[in-house]
Amino acid sequence: MAKIETVKHLDDLDAESKYLIHKAKEAATHAYAPYSKFCVGAALLMDDGSYMTGTNQENAASPSGMCAERVALYAAAAANTTAKITKIAIVARRKGGKDLLPATSCGTCRQVMLEFETRQKSPIQIVMLDRQHNWIIAPSAESLLPYPFTKTNMEHPDSK
Repeated sequence: MAKIETVKHLDDLDAESKYLIHKAKEAATHAYAPYSKFCVGAALLMDDGSYMTGTNQENAASPSGMCAERVALYAAAAANTTAKITKIAIVARRKGGKDLLPATSCGTCRQVMLEFETRQKSPIQIVMLDRQHNWIIAPSAESLLPYPFTKTNMEHPDSK
């Protein structure tokens, strides 16, 4: 399995990742985060060159909200495209702030990304900022979930 990399500066990332981060930053300005003021944007790159974005959507009746990653992933699925997702970038900032904050995907989003990888039979590279303000480049959701839960977990041993 490919290794997770870290990069200290945004300028050290490849052009594709920098572009996706830019798109995720733009998306974050549309986040609905009146409670946490933690605005998250996610941008997906598809294998046909198109992209899809998502933002976190909070709700007073927590946990009815949704993370930016899942909003983007589900929007891509709802668009009924045959394009595969090749990469996702996730960024966050305080409402009205300019500086990026650490924002690694939650466990639920990692599990959903894994499901998308399984569906499309190819990995999704993940780019996100860690607590030390390093850019994490994970080769796949599976690399972030060393003990994944997949449909094989639900198969009965006698059903084969």
